[in-house]
Formats: sequence, C-alpha cells, structure tokens
Amino acid sequence: MTRHIALEGIENFRDFGGYDTACGRGLKRGVLYRSANHANATDADLEAMRALGIEVIVDLRRPLEREREPSRRWPGFSGQVIENDIEDVAGDWATMMAKHEKIDAEWFFEDSLTFYRRAPFEARHVDLFRRYFNAIAETDGALVVHCAAGKDRTGMICAMTHHVSGVAWDDLVADYLATNHEGRIVHRMNFLRGYIRDLAGHHLDDEALRVAVSVHEDYLAAALAEIDAKCGSMDNYLRDVLGLDQAHRTRINERILA
Repeated sequence: MTRHIALEGIENFRDFGGYDTACGRGLKRGVLYRSANHANATDADLEAMRALGIEVIVDLRRPLEREREPSRRWPGFSGQVIENDIEDVAGDWATMMAKHEKIDAEWFFEDSLTFYRRAPFEARHVDLFRRYFNAIAETDGALVVHCAAGKDRTGMICAMTHHVSGVAWDDLVADYLATNHEGRIVHRMNFLRGYIRDLAGHHLDDEALRVAVSVHEDYLAAALAEIDAKCGSMDNYLRDVLGLDQAHRTRINERILA
C-alpha cells in the first residue's frame, strides 16, 4: 500500500491512515495526513492538498520557524489553522546549533533523545496536541499535521493518534520509521547541507546529515519511557495531560475509524 504522496515542494507528505485496529474497524484512509512544512509548496502542491479535502492544518513549528519559512495556502482556503506562539525551553533548532562548536552525528542523535524526553510535557506541545485531538473530534474534513521536517514532533503526535485508534505497535512503529525512505533521505540531506551552513554556519559530513534527517526507534522509545515514568502509561498521559477522557476518545474514533 502506497502511503507517500509525491509533491513537488513538500517533503514527507503521506496518509497515516489505513491500518488495522484492535476493534476490527480499521483506520480510514483519506482523513489523516502528515508532512514536512509547506513553505516551498508549489501551486500544484496546493491544488493537490485542496483536492484532498483538507480542512485543518496543524503547524507544530515554533514562532521563529514559521516566520523564517511561512506556509503557503491555496487560494480560498478557509479552514482551521492550529499553531501557537508559546516558546519552549530549548528554543529554535538552528539558533541552538549556531552556539555549538562541533556538530556531528552523535550530537544529532543525543539532541533528538533529549528532545523526545522533554517534548510531551512542554506547554507548547501540550497545547498543540490537545487542540489537534479536539480538531479531529470536531471536524468532518481531512487534517494534515506538520512541523519543519515532518518527522519528530509530527511523528510523536501521529504515534499517539495510532495508539488512540488501536493500531498495533508494529504498525505504529513502521509508520513512524517510514520517514527513513532512502530516496527521500538523500534529497533531504542535500537540502539540509546548505540550510544548516547558511543558518548555523556548520559544514556537516554525510553521516551527521543522515542522522539529522532520519528518525530512530530509540527516539520514540525515549518519549514513551518518559511518559510512563511521569504518568504510568500512555492512556494516563492522554487523559491527564491532554484531556482525552473516554468520551473524547470515542468521538475521535467515530471520526477516523471505518
């Protein structure tokens, strides 16, 4: 089953529905999409998103990221855009890199582990994740969620969505790791090489670039371990931190299950 939707200027755009679920109904296709940012969307990309019936766009990026690479929308777009201006502890990724003398593959790996442990409980993500789930429960049309690269923040909330809907763990992880498609990895490495050089002043080797544009199962495991340590389980986190009680989860599943 092909989930990736080839667009000209938007990376990692794919449908994260279509999986079997524990209840037997299965997750719908054509309702839930994920991607990298939309700053470089072509007119054809915008038309493709319009044709998909997208009514909600969830932008998980920080304020500076949105200012640096503003999203494009198709003419006449009147849907809901979910974003916020809450700053997090770490601040902007590119700004942070510029402060470090050495950036290599190990730095990216360790930085990602730290991010995944921290992110589920930061105020900006709690607000965005909560509003994302509210939008799913309340909107009839399709939704796309994205961050900068569509892999970490986006990967985390998509994994939570799969958990809510009862997608099996192996499928949840497979969807998360689908970001590591070799052909698209090389394309993203080539883009990031100049991007980091221009923004942060670092000249990275291929090993570092590959880690920077990829996801690793250890990252997701780090987030889940922190959630378990602080909340006891993902279900407790969803209820106590994001406010998803059973009635809310039922409304969400009525929308996204076949």
